[in-house]
Parts: sequence; C-alpha cells; structure tokens
Amino acid sequence: MIRPLSINDTEELLDIYNYYVLNSIVTFDDEALSLEAFKDKIARISVDYPFIVFEENDEILGYAYGSRWRPKPAYKHTVESTVYVKHDVLGKQVGTRLYTELLSQLKEQNYHVVLGGLTLPNDASVKLHEKFGFKQVAHFKEVGLKFDKWLDVGFWQLRF
Repeated sequence: MIRPLSINDTEELLDIYNYYVLNSIVTFDDEALSLEAFKDKIARISVDYPFIVFEENDEILGYAYGSRWRPKPAYKHTVESTVYVKHDVLGKQVGTRLYTELLSQLKEQNYHVVLGGLTLPNDASVKLHEKFGFKQVAHFKEVGLKFDKWLDVGFWQLRF
C-alpha cells in the first residue's frame, strides 16, 4: 500500500537510503547519514511537498517525494522528484507505483514541471522516468566524484 510518510518510518527509510550512499553512485552523499540528519531532511521536505512510502507486510519497500528545485520565487512551480526502492526488491514495480502516486499528487498541487536528476549511467532510472513521459533536457559531464570515479548527471523533465 502507498501511504503518506509517518515519523515512525524514519529508520526504515534511512536504511534504504544509506544502502545507496554506501554501495552505489545514485546519490552523491558519500557517508551514511545519521538518524538526526535524516529526520531533519524529512521534516524540511514533508512540510511543503508530498512524501509517500510503499509498505507491504509491515515493511517499507520504497519511498518518494517532491522537493524544491531552486530557491528563487520564479521556480515555485517546478519541483524535483526523488524515488528510492529497497535494493532487494528492485524490478517489482515498487518504483513505478510510487512514481504514479507521486506524480498524481504533484499534478493536483498544480506544479508545472517535475525534474528528475540522475547519476549516469543508470539505465533503470532512465527507463522509469521515460516510462512516465520525462524527456532528457541536460547532461552534465563529470560533475561528481564518488568511489574515485568522475560521474555524469542528467536531468529529465516532465511538464504537466
């Protein structure tokens, strides 16, 4: 089931996120976040944007949220989307179901543009975004350094 975030979800969400911090290039954080830092992040985001979780058999399998893209007032109709799925359930449509709901909520809240920033290469995330009609609008070369490797970042855009 997909439901709104509860503060009681924080540790499970942090476990999902920190797995990617320590084992992948999909986030540019390079040290595991503390519980307090993650609680602060969730609190900042969930005040203004949808933050949802996918739960099955009392276990959180993924989460998604919208967040501010840039701070200037003219950008207030643009939002950045984020989806994380527990690493051992990839390929089971959790991300698709989360994105379906998140995009529906963002559209209802009258956002005009949704942006997804992806570390490249990342075929699964590219396919997910393009499944929903996102189009690639930018490709920045070697803008991040993680695990001693220069990484590219691409942005995909969806207009409602």
